[in-house]
Amino acid sequence: MALQRIDLENQREYAYHGCLEEEARIGSEYRIDLSVWADLWTSAASDALEDTVDYVALRVIVSEEMAVRSNLLETVSARILQRIFRDLPAVQQAEVKVCKLNPPIDGDVHAVCVSFFEENPTHTGKAL
Repeated sequence: MALQRIDLENQREYAYHGCLEEEARIGSEYRIDLSVWADLWTSAASDALEDTVDYVALRVIVSEEMAVRSNLLETVSARILQRIFRDLPAVQQAEVKVCKLNPPIDGDVHAVCVSFFEENPTHTGKAL
C-alpha cells in the first residue's frame, strides 16, 4: 500500500534543552521539521478533517514535547515520535529533525540537528 506524506517545515520553538547549566537557564532557539506518512486517500475523497492526520495536532505535539526539558536532542526527538504514534494512530511512519540554532560550541556553526525516522510500532509489532 502506498502512503502519502504530510510535512511541517521550519517550526520554531524556544526551549531549554542541553547539558550545560546556562542552556537550562537561558534557553535557545530551535527549528523542527516533521514528516509523517499515512494513507490519505480516504481524506482526499471525503474532504473531511476527521479522515486525515490533523497537522494542527502535529504542531501542538511538537510544541508540548519541546517544552519538556531534556539534556539531549535525541531524547526530545524520540519523545516527539512516541507521542505522535500514541496520539495519532493513523500515522504509519514519521521522521523528526530537531535543530538547535547557534549552539554553544566553538566555531561558526549555524545549527546542530538530530533526526529520527521510525515506523509506528502498532503497524510493525516492534517496540519503540
